[in-house]
Amino acid sequence: MQLQWHLGEEDFFRDLPMEKDEFLSHSVRRILKKNDLIFAEDELANSCFYLEEGSVKISRITLWGKEPIIFVRKSGELFGLAEVIEGKKRKCNAQAISSCILYEIKRKDFEDLLSRHYLLARRVIEVLGRRLRYLAEQVENLMVCDVGTRLLKLFLYLSYPKLVDLNSADSSIIVPVSLTQEQLAACTGSCQQTVSETLKALQDDGLIRVSKKQITILKPLEIMDRILQ
Repeated sequence: MQLQWHLGEEDFFRDLPMEKDEFLSHSVRRILKKNDLIFAEDELANSCFYLEEGSVKISRITLWGKEPIIFVRKSGELFGLAEVIEGKKRKCNAQAISSCILYEIKRKDFEDLLSRHYLLARRVIEVLGRRLRYLAEQVENLMVCDVGTRLLKLFLYLSYPKLVDLNSADSSIIVPVSLTQEQLAACTGSCQQTVSETLKALQDDGLIRVSKKQITILKPLEIMDRILQ
């Protein structure tokens, strides 16, 4: 299996227990329900967020009323970073896909933490670098990949931490983030009908199994070696 460094976004505070404790001590714990809005486009970025549980979509509303999903943030990730250092206006919306527990830290407190903890500041740079590389890959996917390949890449991205721990080529994994067909379309630059037809084709080809709102990737290591270059 060829590891993809830009997909492997682990817990932001891995190996940084002291920095995590200090971050949490300056943060406000928030419990959100599914579909709760966290921040919206054009708001001033006065804080950023650590996601302890749940999943969050980062999206934009286009002039034509569509809502492409740019990122899906998962447990252990920090988000709301792009504009917070300079307090610029948000360019995207953040909304809970599921029930969530997150910690919100104010911009000033976050800047103070970064100024006192080099490893924390370095981690922010690493995360932003990974996300920039991921966005570049998404542009490439839209240009050269069919919808089936884009969907498979999305499933692998959402499941990446589980992929790293797989030992058997015959293993299967359940995609840990549950997305509707409409949300899958928004993540892959497609439409709901095409996604529905493509999911059926991928299932008929023995690459995935779809049951209710759960998707299982069959032989993910084989798929990963084939489509992630």
